[in-house]
Amino acid sequence: MAGLILGPMTRYVDASAATVWVETDAACQVEVLGHRARTFHVDGHHYAVVPVTGLEPDSSVEYQVHLDGELRWPAPDSSLPPSRIRTLPSEGSVTVAWGSCRVTAPHEPPYTLDEEQDPLGVGVDALHVLARRLTRRDSSALPALLLLIGDQVYADDVSPQTKRYIQATRAAGSAPEDEVLDFSEYTMLYREAWSQPSIRWLLSTVPSAMIFDDHDVHDDWNTSESWVEEMRATGWWSERITAAIATYWIYQHLGNLAPRELADDPLYAKVLSADDAAPLLREFATTADQEAGGRLWSFSRQLAGTRLVVIDGREGRVLSGGRREMIDEHQWAWLEEQLTGDYDHVLIASTVPILLAPTLHYIEAWNEAICSGAWGSVAANLGERLRRALDLEHWAAFQESFHRMVALITEVASGRRGRAPATIVMLGGDVHQAYLETVGFRSSAGVSSAVYQAVCSPFRNQLGRRERSLLRVVRRSRLARRLAPRLAHSAGVRDPDVRWRVLQQPTWRNQLGWLVIDGRRLRLTIETTPGGARPELYTSLDHQLA
Repeated sequence: MAGLILGPMTRYVDASAATVWVETDAACQVEVLGHRARTFHVDGHHYAVVPVTGLEPDSSVEYQVHLDGELRWPAPDSSLPPSRIRTLPSEGSVTVAWGSCRVTAPHEPPYTLDEEQDPLGVGVDALHVLARRLTRRDSSALPALLLLIGDQVYADDVSPQTKRYIQATRAAGSAPEDEVLDFSEYTMLYREAWSQPSIRWLLSTVPSAMIFDDHDVHDDWNTSESWVEEMRATGWWSERITAAIATYWIYQHLGNLAPRELADDPLYAKVLSADDAAPLLREFATTADQEAGGRLWSFSRQLAGTRLVVIDGREGRVLSGGRREMIDEHQWAWLEEQLTGDYDHVLIASTVPILLAPTLHYIEAWNEAICSGAWGSVAANLGERLRRALDLEHWAAFQESFHRMVALITEVASGRRGRAPATIVMLGGDVHQAYLETVGFRSSAGVSSAVYQAVCSPFRNQLGRRERSLLRVVRRSRLARRLAPRLAHSAGVRDPDVRWRVLQQPTWRNQLGWLVIDGRRLRLTIETTPGGARPELYTSLDHQLA
């Protein structure tokens, strides 16, 4: 008799359709609201994505999960509210919760303490607090989408439980013992991350969309061509990257697809019909890694009158033959199709922020220039070490791509690609802080949209005190603000065609963001944990964007 291992997770939702994702412990038929799907099999693991169609716009319906006709969700003794599917309205108000970067640890001391209070402390999990809050409110308070922009799991910083499993099952020295290696170990990461009762309920009830970042695979993933060459020369990287992409396809990517996209996906059709799809997914993952298949992962959504575009700026990087680009031409072509006007708002989600603090922007642009040989080969080698040590690999460190993105945003904001939206908001994570910046354009650009960069991370993985102090100094130092552009100019870096300034100094604790969209109006809120193991959130930033 089949049982649920993980899920259900409400993933894709629009005005009339949804998908529900599950992992089971045996092959079975999964049923949700009268819609059924057979599980598919991968290396001893069983999964299903159930398309639920024919729903009414702006409706909310409770659901259960049956496996081979037997009720398996909710648990008979559950005290949590029923799981439900809430469809999007055709127009009107929509709320999006968003953020990134979440390590897995128990919701109890010492793990809920700050690092300064206990070495094991990673603070209070913002998503856990969100789940607790939503269980006490009616369904109208549920966000329409939970947008997770990177580092859903940490493959290079595993929990004590996963580390013990690795030590007990893997040959010593085959790969770093505090990092995952194969498919089975990756499945443990996802189970740890998503099986905690509060998080499991949250993901069963709030639709989620996801994109990976470096720690889903490895710190500094695809930082540079030399990094890729070094990793591929190890004896274990091939197995790691294959497992990472295969599990990402199962646990994260499939849920980003609408039912019609699932039906048209040729790989998904092959996986469904295979006795064991593991060889198919290994071949697919190997090819995706070697060919930098960024367009495979990017996706877009329509949220009433708002366009959400989520960019893979990690796996799809171009890092060969001396080229250094954030996304490839195929993905640029897709992006130009997606980024148009005629929407109330345009949201552009990139795991690594498009705009950093100006001082940091110039430092990263300078570093890219010297890595490319602007100051000679010796400086290039030193620059590469600095790039990896300080994670200098955001859009600013891919200057050609940065300028191209700015030009595309300018076209949308000036009404050259359809009626200009009220706002264009670039959403970012990765940098373990939250801030809001407003962007200014030359008057000749004819921009009428309000343009912002909003960054929110981590859900749970606070920077240490020293790192926070260093970043504060770099951000606020007048000397650094003067010297960084001069340093970049000396290496041949050109100034951006836009200017930007922070509207509120960053916050650094675990936190999550909110976007409340209501026609041409848009409000951004950041909520932050107070520290000291208190399961609370308080508003640290609240700004009417339009």
